[in-house]
Formats: sequence, structure tokens, C-alpha cells
Amino acid sequence: MKLARAALAACVITCCPSLLQAQEATVHIGTVRSLGSLATMIAVEKGYFNEAGVKVEVENLDTSGDAMALIAQGRLQVMEGGLSATYFNALQKDLPVTVAADRVSTPVHHELVVRSDLKDQVKTIADLKGRTISANSRGAVNNYEIAKVLESTGLTLKDVEVKFMPFTQVPIAFANKALDAGMLVPPFGAQIAEKGLGFVLADSDDYVKPSPMIIAVAFINSDWAKQNDDLVRRYFVAYMRGVRDYCQAYHGGSNRAEAIDIAVRTGTERNPDMLNKYPWPARSPLGQVPVDSVLDLQNFFVKEGLAQKAFPAERLYISRYVDYANEKLGPFVLENKDSKLAGCR
Repeated sequence: MKLARAALAACVITCCPSLLQAQEATVHIGTVRSLGSLATMIAVEKGYFNEAGVKVEVENLDTSGDAMALIAQGRLQVMEGGLSATYFNALQKDLPVTVAADRVSTPVHHELVVRSDLKDQVKTIADLKGRTISANSRGAVNNYEIAKVLESTGLTLKDVEVKFMPFTQVPIAFANKALDAGMLVPPFGAQIAEKGLGFVLADSDDYVKPSPMIIAVAFINSDWAKQNDDLVRRYFVAYMRGVRDYCQAYHGGSNRAEAIDIAVRTGTERNPDMLNKYPWPARSPLGQVPVDSVLDLQNFFVKEGLAQKAFPAERLYISRYVDYANEKLGPFVLENKDSKLAGCR
């Protein structure tokens, strides 16, 4: 019996090396923990990666910009986070990083909120001229959204003073009257309005063109991907199963309670009330990246001097892994046909 087992083990090693590789393959994922990472956690918790023969290790990141070096160095193979100027600068340095899938795209529910005591003075976008507006970072999509909203009425970023601060500090700045308005992500905008500290003047989804707008993606180390093509394909099949589950839950499908439980259990969002009260970020259930949006975002960063060079679409995004996953998984069919929500379709 021992000889038979030894012979079987030898056969696995010599005759089926791909099986052994599948069992031992590990993908290191860095993610900026938010509701946008729930699809990945669903794939982890429901065993989709295990079924694909992929072991994953998830590392929480503060910001994707700070971690761009980690993926370029190969310490991370996949990174989920915002599409910022840092990415385009990494391309300028010829670092082995590229976008492989959508993570968050229209509707993103980012709101331009104005301090409540200015309600009689700021009634239109044009009334923001000369005002102070907050963004979370100069090189973030948040700043791009402010520019797009201002553009709708002929204003530019030069017509306002943009202050950079974390979303959590905006209520304090409003209370101190150190800030007139801020571009905020959920749930901060709604919470400020609920507390009477401000009011929503504009939703960036209504102003940003081209649309859909993409604000967060899954990056991969392109050198690693070339050397591990089969592993990357299997990874994205499992990942896209999680994405599709997320989109079903987004639309109130039968798995919504399960998705909320996973979010709470994994620390993606510890307060289940938040998940029932505020909108979830949308994404493509097929993982497809709106290239026009990426190109427009790149042009903005170049224009603002935050990136030095514009690259063609084929350098910015590689679609073959989500294309392969969708071929394997077939069409996405929405379970809750009565859902009126935009996005995740």
C-alpha cells in the first residue's frame, strides 16, 4: 500500500505538474478595504478561488497609490484600488503594471455637498466660483470629478480653491467654516446632509462624460501575468464569479443577506445597517473596463501636470483575462428582473 501511494505521488509530480502547480499557486492581493472589495471577499469566502486551484492571501492597504510600488516589485500580484495619477506615472517609468478589470464604475454616487449656511448663496454650480472645495487627493479621481462638474457651467479648477483632506475631516471643516463644499463618496455626503451640516448640490454621475466613469480597478503585475497565464486565467474565473454574486446582491437578489453577512464577517463593512441604508458602488458584472473613461482620466492628469505622458488604450488595459472568464461563465443573467437600479448590469 505504501509503495502504491508513493507511486501515485510520483505520478502526480512527473505526469501532472500542472495539477501540483494549481495546488500550490498563491496570489497575493492588496486591496483598499471598502465595499468595492466585497466581490473578492465573496470569492474567498465561498471557495471560488479554492475550486480554481488558487490560494489567495489578502493584504489590506491604506491607499492604492501608496501600494503601486508593491505590485510593480511583484510583492503583490493583484491590487484593487482607485485609478489615480500614480498609475499613469508608473507607466511612464515602464513599470510592469496594467489594469485587468473594472472594480467600481457608474453610478458611483459621489456627491458635491455644500455647507448648509450657504444655501441662499450657492444655488447653482456657477455660484461655486471663488469658493473652497475639498477633494481627498490632488491625484485622485475625486479631483477629476470636481473639474467635470465645474466644466458644465464654464468654470475650471482655477476658478475655485481646492483643498485636499480626508473625507472624515469635511464635517469638521464645515462646522468651522473652513470649507464651502466637498466632493464626497458614500456614505459621507448623505451623512452630512442628514446631520444638517450641508446639502447636495450635484451628483457627479450626472455630469461626468464619457460615461460610464470608472474610478477603481483591479491592477495586475504584467510580468507575473505573462509568466503565469494559466494561473491568471483561473484567478479571474474565480474572481468574476464573486463579481457576479456581488451584482446579484446589489440588485436585491436572493443572496443579498449572504453578501451582507460576508461583508460584516470579513470587516469589509462592519455595520450591516450601512449596507441597507446607503447605495452600493456599481461595477460591470463582466469586469469590462470603459476605455474611453480611462483615456479621459489620463488626459485630465496630463493636463493638470500630474502625469507626464499619455499612453494608448492597449497599454492602459488588458482585457483578455475577463474575456476568458466570461467565456467560461457564460452570459450574466440578472436574477431580480424588477430591480430599477442602474449599474451592475
